[in-house]
Parts: sequence; C-alpha cells; structure tokens
Amino acid sequence: MATKEHLLLNSSSSSSSSSSSFVVFLVCNLLLSHAVIAKHPISDTEVRQKKNECYADIERGLWGWKCKSSMIAKENCALQCLALPCYELIYASDPLEEGEKDLVRSQEFKYCMHKLSLGESLEGIKGSFEY
Repeated sequence: MATKEHLLLNSSSSSSSSSSSFVVFLVCNLLLSHAVIAKHPISDTEVRQKKNECYADIERGLWGWKCKSSMIAKENCALQCLALPCYELIYASDPLEEGEKDLVRSQEFKYCMHKLSLGESLEGIKGSFEY
C-alpha cells in the first residue's frame, strides 16, 4: 500500500516534470516564432557569398568531374548548389549553354531565391519577367 508521503513525492515529481515540459515547450515556441519573424530576403551580398562557396566546392571536386568540365557546366552546377528548387524551376528543362546570357531567366532565378528565402510559394515565378 502506498503511503501518504510516497503519493505526495510522486505527485510533486510529476507536477515538476509537467512544469519542465511546459517551460521547454514555451522556450521552443518562442525561438521558432522569433525565427519566423526574423526572416529577411536574401541580399545580393549573401547570394554572392554563397555562390562563391559553391564555386569553391565545385573546384574541390565535391560536385563531380562533370561540373568542372567547362565554364558553363560549372555555372549550371553553381546555380543548382545555390538554390536547387529555383534551378529546377528555371533552368532544369533548358540548362544554360556556352556563350548564352539569359537575362530574363537570371532575373527569374533571383526572384525565386528572394521568395525562397522568405519561405513564400514559388508559384508564378517562371514567366514573370518575360519582356
């Protein structure tokens, strides 16, 4: 049979455990809500920095030989590294070719990265910069 003291101890440790769980839940919730509020669009500087990191990874061979086979292959791989969902949306069906400068798709890609950085839908990006 359980004594009165034993029941009180179990009750208090259970209550303490519940309080701890609630505090952990509250802290996690606050951290997550701050992360959502703190979202900001990716800056040109951040894009440039990340792209340089992608180029470095390609040069180290982390993306395979194919990505080092030509300048345009390197650029296509860097775009995939930079933002794969945007690459798949804008370039996957028609990758950049040697000597090609596609300003429209370049703008779409930047716009896609902007929306991606904010956690927004990527719907309607392709074709949004047709001149």
